[in-house]
Amino acid sequence: MLRFILIRLAQLPLIIAGTSLIVFVFLNASGDPAQLLLPAEASAEEVAQLRQALGLDRSIFEQYLAFLSNAVRGDFGMSFRAHRPAMDVVLDALPATLELALAALLVATLISIPLGVTAAVRRGGLADAAATVVAVLGQSMPVFWLGIILIMIFAVFLHWLPVSGRGGLAALILPAVTLGWYMNALMTRLTRASMLEVLGEPFIRTARAKGLPERVVIFRHGFRNALVPIVTIWGLQAGTMLTGTVVTETVFAWPGVGRASIYAVLGRDYPVVLASIAVFTLIFLAVNLVIDVAYFLIDPRIRRG
Repeated sequence: MLRFILIRLAQLPLIIAGTSLIVFVFLNASGDPAQLLLPAEASAEEVAQLRQALGLDRSIFEQYLAFLSNAVRGDFGMSFRAHRPAMDVVLDALPATLELALAALLVATLISIPLGVTAAVRRGGLADAAATVVAVLGQSMPVFWLGIILIMIFAVFLHWLPVSGRGGLAALILPAVTLGWYMNALMTRLTRASMLEVLGEPFIRTARAKGLPERVVIFRHGFRNALVPIVTIWGLQAGTMLTGTVVTETVFAWPGVGRASIYAVLGRDYPVVLASIAVFTLIFLAVNLVIDVAYFLIDPRIRRG
């Protein structure tokens, strides 16, 4: 396991460098930040002076090499708009993103796993029908549309919850449900399918023939053997959720990294965008590494392999 972890850690710099290169090239092709930062009546000389001050007068290759050499030391440059280190801008917004993503993960996990297991055990019953409805609705509703509908119902009409912003548990409920709803639907469907496959295996019939209590058969023998595909999708969705809060943060004016990244992209604030991508990449790779390690703990066959 240690060798596997070391190999994955050794791959991190290459992945981050490759990702940043792609983003860097596309950002530079999107337009000139100097023209956005200066007023419309600015002269060509003023634009040229600002480009030189920001280091944008050099070739893309030279700009990227300079960025990469600084990024290795943790320096992603100064934000063009905030006039402070770009990484500081991202790190200031990171706690809000982690708070929202972890709350959404909790909502999705606490609903999907019990509902999926119950739907498989009581196939054709009320729980199975509820799981089907949750899966269909969750995967057919766009996140931004669901967020707007929840705001209209619970904030505008009922006045139960805040419309937007961050501050306390009440403000967290709507964005967490919105962000976690798609994952909840996917995990419910996958948990049900995995459990149905395992419950049809011969060792389940053997366990029941031995007279073991049904809860032992379901959870110790059934759910444990169904965990690998569930953990796989959970890890992928967790990584996506931790790094893909852009739409939800925008709809609910949540002051996280996703919202800051959108403003940075619109304003061509290259350093903030690149710092955001680096943080997102690290988070996603860290989540996947944790999930890979979990395989060794869940399935003895992987440890032997």
